[in-house]
Amino acid sequence: MKTFTTEAIVIKRKNYNEADRILTVFAKKHGKLSIKASGVRKITSRRSAHIELLNHTLLTVYKNNGMPVLTEAQSLNTYSDIKRSLSRIGYAYHLCELVDSLCPENQENEYVYALLLDMLDKLSKEEYVSLLVKKFEIELLTALGFYSPQFAAQHFDSSLFIEDILEKRLKAIKIIPQFS
Repeated sequence: MKTFTTEAIVIKRKNYNEADRILTVFAKKHGKLSIKASGVRKITSRRSAHIELLNHTLLTVYKNNGMPVLTEAQSLNTYSDIKRSLSRIGYAYHLCELVDSLCPENQENEYVYALLLDMLDKLSKEEYVSLLVKKFEIELLTALGFYSPQFAAQHFDSSLFIEDILEKRLKAIKIIPQFS
């Protein structure tokens, strides 16, 4: 299958060369993927608005021997309510950082995809999001096999536990208190 179309959430992007970007997306049928988006940094690019961070997008990707290349993109949801609030953006970046750091590439996980999509929907509508984010952390850890119910009896800080697993500090979680 050289070309495929999939729903995905853009969780990370990095500038590459003059006019390109490397996107990290979490796709419904393919899990975490790194995709080269050629020419999207040009002013005339029609795809650039569809592949912004946090966008839920329908992507058409060409996969050859090297890195997959984006050929088409269509926004399904841009989560503009999240992007209007600095604290919500901080929480959304934290969710993306968790999924990017904890999930391996090219491993399908529809449950994590649905969990992230549901959390972004709730983040754009709900008022008390800090509790939702903690619940997301525990559900993500459980889905990936890092968490078991025995931790529930102890005083458990999911963010510290995640940092121990990753052996590095989470960046986005430090930004959130500045905006709240």
